[in-house]
Amino acid sequence: MRVKDIRESLDTVINPFYDKFLADRKVNYLFTDVTKVNIEKHFPILIDFWHSILLGSGTYGRNAMQPHIDLAKKTKLTKEYFQIWLGYIYKSVGELSEGKLALAMKARSQNIAGLMKRKVGVE
Repeated sequence: MRVKDIRESLDTVINPFYDKFLADRKVNYLFTDVTKVNIEKHFPILIDFWHSILLGSGTYGRNAMQPHIDLAKKTKLTKEYFQIWLGYIYKSVGELSEGKLALAMKARSQNIAGLMKRKVGVE
């Protein structure tokens, strides 16, 4: 699969994931009220992040952890938040993708959630 194809595949997973995630009242306030993220501007950053994580492309050059640490200083993050996030990742990947990259994305999301929970003090 070519790099462009992989970026397009990520788009077909990430976009529906955020549609689901942002529609969930249990967690959407983190984006709409607490951080006030402009998802349209944030979306290409997310694609770069996953592209880098899955393929080592180096397209993401930021500290992914810091915004989440800053978020945890503004509002309490809970296990439920991470469970919801993982649930929507798994659902979106499962509905729209298969193969090695899909399995890698699920595995990496599990690792990311675990690391973030530790960094922001969620037990």
